[in-house]
Amino acid sequence: MYSFAQRNDIRVIDEPLYGHYLRVSGALHPGRDEILAAMNCDGDAVMRKLIREQSRQRSTRFFVKHMAHHLVNIDLGFLQQTCNVFLIRDPQEMLPSLTIQIPNARLADTGLKKQYTLYTDLLAKGQRPAILDARELLLDPASVLQQLCEHLGLDFTTSMLHWTAGPRAEDGVWAPHWYQSVHKSTGFARYAPKTEFPGHLNALLAECKPWYERLFERSIRARTNGE
Repeated sequence: MYSFAQRNDIRVIDEPLYGHYLRVSGALHPGRDEILAAMNCDGDAVMRKLIREQSRQRSTRFFVKHMAHHLVNIDLGFLQQTCNVFLIRDPQEMLPSLTIQIPNARLADTGLKKQYTLYTDLLAKGQRPAILDARELLLDPASVLQQLCEHLGLDFTTSMLHWTAGPRAEDGVWAPHWYQSVHKSTGFARYAPKTEFPGHLNALLAECKPWYERLFERSIRARTNGE
């Protein structure tokens, strides 16, 4: 989201369905009450409004960041009117971070199975969604973003590689709970593999791996060898 926010032709929107998800799921996320109070929690109404707003735009495209697990109890028809991009991360690297905020995380909290279901449904309906893998992106941000922009019909710009440290006006009210690292960043960090994995997460990792691997097979790859 921070990368696309550097473009003059893009307006970024941060997780507009978070309130909807908390309302319908009852999930006890950090800052739950504040989020519910700050947002329109009718997910269908939220997406109808965004689609209408985008249809009126001539020079600006919307970059709408969703979490896959937020897409519950909602009409997913809006996905037929959008260009869809899936961001995935190896669960061996993702789960230790996720369980800091959600100690009893389950497969549904990772969004991986949901992402695969959404991806295959969109393929069946004639779409060609892009898949970004976090490791591939960090290995060579410029080449991966260039390939993504080409897929989306956008010109790549190097401004997407860097940003100013600190929060953005578009950040959701949940940012203090989740965005500590990104607020310290000024661009894509060099990829560094994690060397330890908590043993108590092994069962969850085993659930996640097959869904991640199916998506990774179709992901955009880094061109670290200069191809």
